[in-house]
Amino acid sequence: MAINRKYGAEQPYIKAGIFKIRLPFVHYKWSFPEMFQALIMCATCLGAIPVLTEVLGVSYDLALSMVIINGFFYCLHVLLGDPVVPGWITPAIPLVTAFLVNGYAIGPERTQALIALQILVGLLFLLFGITGFGSKVITLVPNSVKAGILLGGGISAVTGEMNAAGRFGKYPISITIGILIAFFCLFSPKFTELRQKNKFFNAIGKYGMLPAILIAVFVGPIAGELPWFTIELGSVIKIPEFGNLYRELSPFSIGFPGAATFIAAVPMAIVVYIIAFGDFVTSESLLRDADVARQDEKIEFNANRSNLISGIRNICMAMIAPYTQLCGPLWAAVTAALSKRYKEGPEAMNSVYDGFGTFRLSTFIAVALIPVSSLLAPVLPVALSMTLLVQGFICTGLAFTMCKNGTERGICGVMGAVLATRGAAWGLVVGLVLHFLLYYFGHEGGESFDEYAPVNLTKENAGDEIQITM
Repeated sequence: MAINRKYGAEQPYIKAGIFKIRLPFVHYKWSFPEMFQALIMCATCLGAIPVLTEVLGVSYDLALSMVIINGFFYCLHVLLGDPVVPGWITPAIPLVTAFLVNGYAIGPERTQALIALQILVGLLFLLFGITGFGSKVITLVPNSVKAGILLGGGISAVTGEMNAAGRFGKYPISITIGILIAFFCLFSPKFTELRQKNKFFNAIGKYGMLPAILIAVFVGPIAGELPWFTIELGSVIKIPEFGNLYRELSPFSIGFPGAATFIAAVPMAIVVYIIAFGDFVTSESLLRDADVARQDEKIEFNANRSNLISGIRNICMAMIAPYTQLCGPLWAAVTAALSKRYKEGPEAMNSVYDGFGTFRLSTFIAVALIPVSSLLAPVLPVALSMTLLVQGFICTGLAFTMCKNGTERGICGVMGAVLATRGAAWGLVVGLVLHFLLYYFGHEGGESFDEYAPVNLTKENAGDEIQITM
């Protein structure tokens, strides 16, 4: 039985410096809706396998071992007091892939380049966490620039799936049907009404994207876009191949990257961190809304702590199983969906840690279950695509609800488009230049622009713009 908290207080924890240790069943309860959802949503985690095999040249079994180890490190966030569902640094994946494929030969040379990049990214996270600048950045960055980062991430997620080289062209029917169902279940006010009136729809709504992915498992083969699934029952649990990981990927075996490799990776590491910064913005926004909605529990998000944990994950993965997706502080789609269910009240989710902790522990267990991974193997690319499209919807909606006036929306729109088309560094520069130009050398607060703005979204009237039924 988990320890009960006082009304309005934080969920109980063990103090450990900046960290707040929370153990399952001791400091938070097990949440079965999140467990069942995780059993299928782990398809997105397994979606790393085709990228790892193609870019690093590893076998399927070795890539699965890497996913399992990465799943273990996911659990560190809730364990150490970070109230999020962590994930990849997703928008950076195409950039990282191009950096590796275009610059290094497949084999030890390319793996060493990835090791250098992931170590540098980890060190940046640690630097911002240790110095305490991680939390300050959240407050120092202008509101319009925060929104522009979110918008750019949202645009990148959608265009990456819908362009000529994206997954939509390969699986149009599966993705279309799946994402329409996901959008309806997660964002439709009509579905919210159905949940309130009908127990069947309410039961479906508890599982977020799960119904959409399950339907895609059957739609894909019927449409001829995916093979029929098979369930392997000979074995139950996949034990990571630590010996092969050490021989093929560990810097202690293949050698550490040289100075030139580290230097070449510095610009990419900076760009990756700029992209990851958007996750801290998203986390702060989602958790602030959840904290306001629920007065019975105080939710504390500390960007410094989140930076530290993300840094630890990246450096550990670089030493054990360098990961092309890298280790980011947030899985936006799932964090948003679980936050929405949390906001329904204690009867839905007693503590935010119940849902987040259960979900990540369950995905770690699920990716190691051979029957589960074999069942979901055919639908992995479709599940990954649907997750990215949902993330695009969430980031775009949050970006515009953050903007308080027309000037901020204009800066957000231009910056987001530049970030999505020219990269994170360009987008950040454009956003900052526009902010200082318009706010310090133009009219106060952009009021003249607001005279022509038909809508003025504020925190008070924009809170319902995104409705995620969960």
